[in-house]
Amino acid sequence: MSSVEEALARAEELLARLNERREELERLAEADDVDGDAAVDVIAELAELARQIEAELTRARTIADAGA
Repeated sequence: MSSVEEALARAEELLARLNERREELERLAEADDVDGDAAVDVIAELAELARQIEAELTRARTIADAGA
């Protein structure tokens, strides 16, 4: 597997985790007794996952551009 493929695979894994956490946030939002602290924690996790996805996509683009 090339470095570009590895970076893209990692981004896909992170995206799957982001979607799982987003679903958790939706469940928290739909609860009768919303746990604000838990929601804030999930939002922070979503932000971190988004940063990691962006970093992997940037890495893949940089590697691809260097090979072009």
